Amino acid sequence: MSCDKQTRLWSRRDWLARTGYGLGAAALHSLGARAEAAPTFPNFQAKAKRVIFLFQSGGPSHLDLFDDKPFLKGRFDEDIPPSVFGGQRITGMVAHQARFPVMPTKYSFSRHGRSGVALSELLPHTAKIVDEICLIRSAHTEAINHAPAITFFQTGSQLPGRPSMGAWLDYGLGSLNENLPAFVVMSSVASEGTAGQGLLARLWGSGFLPSRHQGVQFRSSGDPVLYLSDPPGVSRERRRAMLDGIAALNERLYERVGDPEIETRIEQYEMAYRMQTSVPELMDVSGESEETYELYGPDSRKPGTFAANCLLARRLAERDVRFIQLYHRGWDHHGDLPKRLPVSARDVDQPSAALVLDLKRRGLLEDTLVVWAGEFGRTPYAQGDPKPDDYGRDHHGRCFSLWMAGGGVKAGHVHGATDDYGFNVAEGGVHIHDVQATILHLLGIDHEKLTYRFQGRRYRLTDTAGAVVREVLS
Repeated sequence: MSCDKQTRLWSRRDWLARTGYGLGAAALHSLGARAEAAPTFPNFQAKAKRVIFLFQSGGPSHLDLFDDKPFLKGRFDEDIPPSVFGGQRITGMVAHQARFPVMPTKYSFSRHGRSGVALSELLPHTAKIVDEICLIRSAHTEAINHAPAITFFQTGSQLPGRPSMGAWLDYGLGSLNENLPAFVVMSSVASEGTAGQGLLARLWGSGFLPSRHQGVQFRSSGDPVLYLSDPPGVSRERRRAMLDGIAALNERLYERVGDPEIETRIEQYEMAYRMQTSVPELMDVSGESEETYELYGPDSRKPGTFAANCLLARRLAERDVRFIQLYHRGWDHHGDLPKRLPVSARDVDQPSAALVLDLKRRGLLEDTLVVWAGEFGRTPYAQGDPKPDDYGRDHHGRCFSLWMAGGGVKAGHVHGATDDYGFNVAEGGVHIHDVQATILHLLGIDHEKLTYRFQGRRYRLTDTAGAVVREVLS
C-alpha cells in the first residue's frame, strides 16, 4: 500500500470517528438537556434554607420513648387481640412465635413544657425542648426490614438505585456555599459498641442524577475526606497546575463526546481543591467555648460520636451547607432492650436537644429544619418470652414516632395518635412519602414538580404518592 493511499484511508477513518463522536455528543447533549429540564426552584417562599437530618438507624422504640400507653400497664403477657393485630406482616425473627404477648414499657412518662407533651424518662434533655419541637406520633411505612425501610426513607423507594433526599435537594436548589459540598454525611456508632445495621453509600448516593449531587461523607479520624490532602512532595502550586492540565484535557474530551459526567469530574476536582482550605477550618473546633461543649455533653470532645457530629452539624449549618445527614446506629433492640436502649438514648438525647438550642440562640433555627427519625418503630408485643425487666421488640412499621424542629414547623405541637396498644395509627396518619413531601414544601419545593426523566419516565422523591402534612406547618 502506498503512503498516499494509507494517508487517505486514515483520513477517512478519522473523519468517520470524528463524525461518530459528533453525533454521539449531540445525542448525549439532547438527552442531558431533556433530563435536566426542570422548573425553577423554589416554587414558592421557603421557610427553611437547609436541613439537618438526625437519622436513628435500627428503629427506636416509640413505646419506650415517645408514645405513652398506660392502657398496656395492666396487660403484661396478654395476647394482642386479633382485631388489633389484623393482617400485620411479621419478620422472620418472630415467625416461629406461637403468640404475641403484650409488653408494656418499663419506663415512666411525664409531661413537660407549656405544651405538656409526655416523654419517657430516657429523654430528659429532649423534654427541655418539647416547646420547640413538633412530635409526630402517627408515622407509618410498609417496609418491615432495615435495608428496604432505610432506603425507602432516604430515597423514596424500597429498592436501591434512586437518588437520596440530599441529592434531590442539591439538584433542585443547588449549593449555598461554593467551598463546601451541598450534601454532607457523618455516621456514628452507639457507645455500647454495637455497630448495628450497615449503612451503604447508596443511602446518600445520587442514583440516576448526575453524580455531582451525591453526598460527601466526612470521617472522624485521619483526613475528614479521603484523598483531600496533597501527596508528600506536591505543593499547592503544583496541584493547581496539575488540576488546570487535567481540566483542559477533560474539557477537550467533553467537547468530543458530550458526557455530562465529564463536567461532574471537573467540578469535583475543583471542589476538592477548595475543600483543602474550607474543611480543615470547619473541622477545627478548638475555638468552641466551654459552655458549648457543656451544652452538647462530654462526648462532644470525642471525634466520631453523635455529640461531636451534632456540633459539626451546627458548624456546617452556619456555613450554609444545604443538607446535613447524621446517622446514629445501634437502635436494633430485638433483645436486651432495657440494657441497650438507655445507652442509645443517652448517646443522642443531649446532643439532639443541644443542637436545637444552639441553632436557636444563633438565629439559625428559624430557617433550619431539624428532623429526628428512624426507619420504623418497635412492636408492642415482646420478641421471645416476655419478662417485665428483660425484653426485646421486633420491627414495627404500622406506626412510629419522629420529631421536627425549626424551619417552619409548629413548635410545641403533637400530631396524630396511635391506638391503645400503640399498634396502629388511630388518627392523622403520616406516610413516609408525606414526610418527604413536607420537607420539600418547607424548602419551597412542590414535591410533584421536582422530577427527573430517566428511562422514559419522570421520577420524583415521593414517587407517585405523598401529601404535605399541613397540620404541622406554622
